[in-house]
Amino acid sequence: MNRRDFLALTATAAALPFAASASMAYTPGLVTRHLNAGDTVFLDFKASWCSTCAAQERVINALKAENPAYEANITFIDVDWDEYGRSDLVRSLNIPRRSTLVALKGDRELGRIVAQTSQASIKALMDSALSAAIA
Repeated sequence: MNRRDFLALTATAAALPFAASASMAYTPGLVTRHLNAGDTVFLDFKASWCSTCAAQERVINALKAENPAYEANITFIDVDWDEYGRSDLVRSLNIPRRSTLVALKGDRELGRIVAQTSQASIKALMDSALSAAIA
């Protein structure tokens, strides 16, 4: 293997974990647009300084890396709590705090988790979203 091929392969391998963790940043109207388009939406209400949010993010990213079907079928949206914690979205969904995860399809809430970091709980919510997405 020549040096150029080695460097290209190394750069690609290094970028893979980040590719699996791609989520959209929330902007007003984004959730409604995706729900109206028939998408299944997974909302992560988080703050950069929140340790529980960081733990949830690690679990979500690990699950996405294990099962590419999550990323392929679910729209993941990160909602910055510091910026949108008092938004219409938060009020309409009755979000109690940061570190809340919510799965939606159409006008239905598929489930939610508040301040839980267990892989089993987060996986169950993501599986519920995946089932709705492929149904």
